[in-house]
Amino acid sequence: MSRAGNGRRVCALGVAGVLAGTVLAGCGDEDSGDGAQGTSAKPSAGARERGTQAVRSAYDRTAEEDTAKVKLRVRTSAQGASQTADGQGTVDLDDGDSVMTLTVQGQQIEQRVIDQILYQKPPKGQAPGGKPWIKIDLGKVAGQQGAGDGSMSDPARSAAYAKAITDKDVTEKGQATINGVETTHYRVSVDVAGLPDGDSLRKQVGPTLPMDVWLDDEGRMRRQQLDMTVKTPEATRRSSSGASSAPGKVTVRTVMDFTDFGTEVEADEPPAGQVTDMTGKALKQGKRQS
Repeated sequence: MSRAGNGRRVCALGVAGVLAGTVLAGCGDEDSGDGAQGTSAKPSAGARERGTQAVRSAYDRTAEEDTAKVKLRVRTSAQGASQTADGQGTVDLDDGDSVMTLTVQGQQIEQRVIDQILYQKPPKGQAPGGKPWIKIDLGKVAGQQGAGDGSMSDPARSAAYAKAITDKDVTEKGQATINGVETTHYRVSVDVAGLPDGDSLRKQVGPTLPMDVWLDDEGRMRRQQLDMTVKTPEATRRSSSGASSAPGKVTVRTVMDFTDFGTEVEADEPPAGQVTDMTGKALKQGKRQS
């Protein structure tokens, strides 16, 4: 795969944990509390075209740095309840491998993504199978589930997001300071039909997805955000009265920040004897939800 494609793999880093039952997923436009301030801008047609070019090249420019520290916050909301997960670690922007520590409801989960295999180490005694680690083959799950928990969790396929925008889809929102770095904020509307398995994804999230990126003066991503509302299967088929329950919705909002380009990344597979393979369970779960 080319460097351009590999560089975009990191875009899916935040959603990897969904498959293992944590709350990591796509990104959204929320205030993460770092003091980012911006000014509004109403761009001309020329400015929109320049913005489109800047966004499309941002992934390549970021990937050229090879590695970075990453910090993310994910909020998942459903049926009036919400849950937040925070994560921080390092990512290889070239091949998509990463090492992170996630904090969910006060408990820490160690996570590694290596060659599209997700490894997670839940708190002691909470991993199924009696072993400290679990793993899920993101590539296999993506192949079955298509766009839902699949293509968006497959780092290689996230490249399509940049391809699915046009000059009409990019709006410059102004300047903002992100983690002490001056950036330009762009809002992008992604055409879901232009994504792999777009027809399947469209049924779950609608025709478009909003994506926001903040680029520094070298055109590198300093923040990426995506906001998704996903339709879930019916809670029950039909009640005794014959009434059908309406599909539920889950809103997932994530903020992902990149700092310290060039930092060292050490992503090693856990010993095989300490890992329970949960890929089969994830595949069965996907079939029930399809």
